[in-house]
Amino acid sequence: MIADTYQIFMSVLGVFLVVALGASCRRAGWLTPNADRSLANLTAKVLLPALFFDRILSGDRIASLLDTWTPPLFGFTITVIGFLLGLGLARLLGGWMGLKDASSRSAFALGVGICNYGYIPLPLAERFYPDAMVDLILHNVGVDLALWSVGVAIISGGRGQQRQWWRSLISPPLVAVVIAMTLKRTGWVDFVPQPILLATEKLGSCSVPLGLMLSGALIIDFLKDADWGGAIRTIVCAVGFRQLVMPVAILAVATFLARTVQMQQVLMLQAAMPAAIFPIVLVRLYDRDTVTSMRVILSTSIFGIVMVPFWLAVGKWWLGV
Repeated sequence: MIADTYQIFMSVLGVFLVVALGASCRRAGWLTPNADRSLANLTAKVLLPALFFDRILSGDRIASLLDTWTPPLFGFTITVIGFLLGLGLARLLGGWMGLKDASSRSAFALGVGICNYGYIPLPLAERFYPDAMVDLILHNVGVDLALWSVGVAIISGGRGQQRQWWRSLISPPLVAVVIAMTLKRTGWVDFVPQPILLATEKLGSCSVPLGLMLSGALIIDFLKDADWGGAIRTIVCAVGFRQLVMPVAILAVATFLARTVQMQQVLMLQAAMPAAIFPIVLVRLYDRDTVTSMRVILSTSIFGIVMVPFWLAVGKWWLGV
């Protein structure tokens, strides 16, 4: 148990060191804000789709339609529940937390409702649970759908969410997943030219490190603008909800509803994660409270250095995986 926890902690620390490297590159002027949009587009539209394509084709997990649809259903449902519970908490304790209007309450709900489902769990899954990689990728499709539908509805106040919903349905990562799943289930994988497989493998291996470095650059930018005055109650509620309440709830789901070991491993990874970084982009897009969003993201990310290995160790012990 202690040895496993130590290995998990070292791996998590390695992931956060890549994030810190991205922050250092930003401070040194090597990774400039002008490059953010180009690198983000490159990661989201080329490198991540290549990673998903490669991992699905090289994996051997998907044996039935139920295996295909169960992970996205878990991802969508748990994320929507997270959003709704976060919004309920913001409305119930908003005055005590200092969330004085709908803008701050919706920013809080969007932040605590969705975990970091990409750049942190992907390398951890590859390191400890490689058989769960395909399930994790499919799970993340459901999370994306929840973010661009219910998440956008919450942060926008109901305006424009239908347009954003269709955006998630035609995103390059989802297109890559659909193509790869089609090739896998039809048995046409053997007809894919070897150079394409090699190219997607090499491109995919770049996606997570670049995404982590970009996350670090964004975090250091947020730190410059963050206002921490009177933030303690917001931080306590954000950390308590995202890194205490949600892990217990997700591990309960993994215990009683997940039918495969791989799905349990995916849910265990999600239970351990801090808040995702991307929601602050939506918060800014809809002119909501970026200060609250930054407090949620930064506090859970900082605590995540300890809480991620803690919950992974607890989940491994509890689920026996």
